[in-house]
Amino acid sequence: MNPLTKKRTKAVLIDGVIAGLLSFGVEQLIRKKVKSEFVHTVITPTLIAYALEACQMRRGGQTLGYKLMGLELKNDDGTPVTAEQAFKRALHRDTISIAAYVKDRAHFEAEDGAVLPHDAAFHMHVTEKN
Repeated sequence: MNPLTKKRTKAVLIDGVIAGLLSFGVEQLIRKKVKSEFVHTVITPTLIAYALEACQMRRGGQTLGYKLMGLELKNDDGTPVTAEQAFKRALHRDTISIAAYVKDRAHFEAEDGAVLPHDAAFHMHVTEKN
């Protein structure tokens, strides 16, 4: 695994912990009103994680994890990432991109970790921030 991919992995883990803590807090607030365990186990954490990522990415192309790891997400044309793009990218990452990576792993490994399937689908790339 190359250094950029390792940094991306660490950033995702940091973001996952933050989203998990926030999700736990929200769950405690809505537990009395919403009785469905499915909502608390699947829906709430997923929506919190995606919304948090989208909000953070639209403010400079960085989540807290990306910031701590010195990474930045940009569109290929250099424009900033919008919240909608970040949300769609996250959804794609957790669904379709897994199969795309397995199908064409060599292509994505040739990009040295800067472009993974969910980045390529939305014409984005990750760089180390100077």
